[in-house]
Amino acid sequence: METRELHDVETVREGRERFVPRGVATTDFVVARAEGATVWDADGREYLDFAGGIACQNLGHNPETVVRAVHEQVDRYLHQCFMVGMYEPYIEVCRRLDALWPGETKTLLVNSGAEAVENAVKIARAATGRPGVIVFDRAFHGRTNLTMAMTAKLVYKQGFAPFTPEIYRAPAPYPYRGVSTEDALAGVELLLKQDLAPESIACVVLETVQGEGGFIPMPEEFVRALRGLCDRHGILYVADEVQSGCGRTGPLWAISHVGVEPDLLVSGKTLGGGLPLAAVTGKAELMDAPQPGGLGGTFGGNPVSCAAACAVLDALAEPSFRERAEEIGRLVRSRLDEIAGRHASVGEVRGLGSMLALELEAKSGDEAKRVTVAARKQGLLLLSCGLYGNVIRLLPALTASDEELERGLSILDASLAA
Repeated sequence: METRELHDVETVREGRERFVPRGVATTDFVVARAEGATVWDADGREYLDFAGGIACQNLGHNPETVVRAVHEQVDRYLHQCFMVGMYEPYIEVCRRLDALWPGETKTLLVNSGAEAVENAVKIARAATGRPGVIVFDRAFHGRTNLTMAMTAKLVYKQGFAPFTPEIYRAPAPYPYRGVSTEDALAGVELLLKQDLAPESIACVVLETVQGEGGFIPMPEEFVRALRGLCDRHGILYVADEVQSGCGRTGPLWAISHVGVEPDLLVSGKTLGGGLPLAAVTGKAELMDAPQPGGLGGTFGGNPVSCAAACAVLDALAEPSFRERAEEIGRLVRSRLDEIAGRHASVGEVRGLGSMLALELEAKSGDEAKRVTVAARKQGLLLLSCGLYGNVIRLLPALTASDEELERGLSILDASLAA
């Protein structure tokens, strides 16, 4: 079989056009190497990375302990399938996630955030015997058929119907665009009055900080009210922490900020340290509701991914990690406030901890795209998000130095002014 190495940026770009479907959206950036908070392209140019593979690199690229754990596991075995032969790395990740949760829990390991969300819904339906699922405006939960129905952005859904039934959408707070907590709760109550009875609902699924929806933190009073509603009606609360978890906001899980305990918690992205891994963790009696064979998958909890996750969870458990994450949050927030004060195009600075973003005033993605392209030309990788595509999100490595953070923020400032 003929093989061909792709040596330079233009060759990779040409290969992308020739061999990859247009439905896979990409930038024109081509990666050759990465370490810490820095990425190099195939032409050797250096970039600061404030994208982190979409929140998959909270510890930075290629952390030494994660790389070592991966190499050690590769020398033992690459794959077994947990359903054929159990192995220690899978059990160890579940044990460590259990230790981070009050009470007795169990964990299912899968490959991706979407797969984890889908399994959380399966578990909730099995545990309650109910079909209904409530999701929220601007939610992003994945691109499988079920999670597309749960996701609230047209670009991810257009042309792919019909979707899985029994998914119902309610408002979520968006103070900057005029949706208060009171408005959102009134919308939930209306949904329960006119569309479905509470006793038909298996679960509500909510991102503690909406990610693709625009880095919108859910207010404490909203989360607590939802938890109370779930308790009154026997509905399970599923916290989607795929993007906001693994220390992104300071504590391991963003929901810790509001002191609410979900019934099921979905994690992923940084959990695998750059390898595919996601999890559903919850109360043991709920997790045991599906029958044997009802959960699983060939590659779920791959041993190499699990070895990486053990090293990641060790690092996240260090008090110094949270201290640095919170310090970064304060530093970046302060600088973003300064930057926003200089640019009339910036409507709001928001976020939680070090999960921060700028929303541009215009309801259009054109300006945000211009800024991210300008930043990349100056050596900074940024991502946009939001319902209108007008939010610039910042996901720097939580191991980045002050100098790296300041350099990246200066490029962002200049790109807004360009």
